Amino acid sequence: MAELFCEPFPNTSWLLPPGFPLVSYQGFYLSTPERYGKMRENGMLRTGEVNGSAAAELPAFAYIHLDHNQTDHDKLFFCDDDQRLMSSIQWLVMRTDGYIAPGLFLVRAFQEELDGLFPERDAVFHHLGRYLFHPTNRVWGLITRYHDAHLARARRVVGVQVRVFPWQDGSPELLEQIKTCTQKKKLLPAVLEEEDDGPAVTTTPGRAKPTAVLITSLKAWYYDKIKAVYWERATANGEVVVVDQPSHEEIQRYHVKSHERKAWAEVYLLSTADTLVTTAESTFGYVAQGLGGMRPWVLRMGMINTTVSWPCSRDMSMEPCYHVAPVYDCKRRRDAGKIVPHVRHCEDWPTGLKLVDPKD
Repeated sequence: MAELFCEPFPNTSWLLPPGFPLVSYQGFYLSTPERYGKMRENGMLRTGEVNGSAAAELPAFAYIHLDHNQTDHDKLFFCDDDQRLMSSIQWLVMRTDGYIAPGLFLVRAFQEELDGLFPERDAVFHHLGRYLFHPTNRVWGLITRYHDAHLARARRVVGVQVRVFPWQDGSPELLEQIKTCTQKKKLLPAVLEEEDDGPAVTTTPGRAKPTAVLITSLKAWYYDKIKAVYWERATANGEVVVVDQPSHEEIQRYHVKSHERKAWAEVYLLSTADTLVTTAESTFGYVAQGLGGMRPWVLRMGMINTTVSWPCSRDMSMEPCYHVAPVYDCKRRRDAGKIVPHVRHCEDWPTGLKLVDPKD
């Protein structure tokens, strides 16, 4: 944490103090006996009135497991009756690798306070991220050096985030989808055919500021191909397009500090773009769009087919998608995406939930 983020506020810390009474909390997971969902499942904890005698029998702490493999009993965290029960437990320790804010907006007990904190429902992550996620000096150096060298003199910056897994080779279909999306939506100019003689004449030859394309991906293949498009062919409108990629690590290196610093720097750089194209279902892209306050153009992974008329579509809001969200209302089994107007199902992950502007 200290390698990536500054402390958010003066005289505070992200980290628990050395003498914190709970030990081994970093190892809590599904098998932890004090896991709240497990205690609810086996009947050790029951909702209802917590009187004096019952309160004395409550555990000193409960572990809230909201990782990607959470169970239906873990999802009871988002139910009002369970929130009342948890409010009587002294310590709650949570683990999550997702963006759970949409689920919090389903809890009636939280609604008044959340309404006051976040009147713009589709800007929750934007405000939280801008307040809390400040790069360390070392990461900020990566960001500013790259920005000053490659992006600062551009007329506009188009960010293209390509999420691929280490075992996946370069996909000509995905490449074509990126090109079709950026050109159909007029994010980037079309290029002349090979038989055409040369570029269109510009009104200020040699002086026009270029359009910069910032590509982030584990692979260099997409960068090489897109760069070749704008090097080997002239653009139809004479626009100069420069394509860059900060790094291409080829594989995701977990717990490697230098790798994590580069990843955070590239997320931040993407957030400074004027326009953003992201890969569906990618948390990397979610964070960039949220920090930048942008509704990106999303490459729909089930639509890798250049014959379709829409290779990408505009996201419904800048908010990240909560992938492993509650499916139903706690009591009446209503669709969780239809309980309140500002929480809807994600377009790129239909069972997930997303905060939106209810007026849209």
